[in-house]
Amino acid sequence: MSRARKNVPAGNDSARAAHIAAVRRFNRFYTQRIGALRERLLDSPYSLTAVRVLYELAHWPGRSEAPTAGVLAARLALDEGYLSRILRGFEQGGLLRKQRLAADRRRQSLALTERGRRQFARLEARSQQEVGALLAGLSAAEETTLVQAMQTVSRILGMVPGDASAPEAAYTLREPHGGDFGWVIHRHGALYAQEYGYDQRFEALVAEIAARFVQRLDPARERCWIAEWRGEAVGSVFLVRKSKTVAQLRLLLVEPRARGLGIGRHLVAETIRFARAAGYRKLTLWTQSDLDAARHLYARAGFRRVGKQKHESFGQRLVAETWELLL
Repeated sequence: MSRARKNVPAGNDSARAAHIAAVRRFNRFYTQRIGALRERLLDSPYSLTAVRVLYELAHWPGRSEAPTAGVLAARLALDEGYLSRILRGFEQGGLLRKQRLAADRRRQSLALTERGRRQFARLEARSQQEVGALLAGLSAAEETTLVQAMQTVSRILGMVPGDASAPEAAYTLREPHGGDFGWVIHRHGALYAQEYGYDQRFEALVAEIAARFVQRLDPARERCWIAEWRGEAVGSVFLVRKSKTVAQLRLLLVEPRARGLGIGRHLVAETIRFARAAGYRKLTLWTQSDLDAARHLYARAGFRRVGKQKHESFGQRLVAETWELLL
């Protein structure tokens, strides 16, 4: 349910090729200019990726629940094996502590130690100095133009939703708390009525799914995630057991105000990670052909449509689709 993007042609093939070359040229210039090509960043023993991992741990959104390695890997789009090596180095250096989750002893939350926070503070100060030096040679007008251009790039490429003054996205995925299941039912009913014209029978279906999940929960093989942003629930997804080898993704939702932050993609990625860890061989889902944003997320995650059927439900004429992902 990420923000819809318009497919606006860039012109003819030669114009598109010129644009691609320009973007690549800028990438080469900027990565060299900010020192991203150096083996060690900010005169530290750490690579650029390692420093970014430190940054995420130091600024983990919400602070209501520390991240797991799987959540962190999904947020940064990193290979879990590569991230594991970075985290092992942090732990050996006394920068990181791990703690097993009470709800699932196989998973561990991650948090910086006091030493880790001091190390990050030194890196943060060094980064401030380097960026300050980068801007020092610019006039006030040039500095303003540069920052506005960066904000424009971020907004167009979806890094920052809304207007150019919006803060960087900061959200977390957590287990459900009291009242969250009622919120899931309410927001599905309200949003699908508003955006797709579904009637209250859809809300009733969501209530049945949520109630069945709570009443029959198998914690080792089923999970619900709530996305939290700025202290409020803004998204959900469920992973439920369908058979010994097949799991089902259900009730994916992202609030309109939080779309474009990557929450939908992150929710889907976490269900896939958990399904694999739980030993399922296939992940399936049921959706409708008019839910374009969700279908885009599924396709991007590797799901393939394996069936479709016309039906009349929720006061609408719909085309139901079944999608599957082999794990």
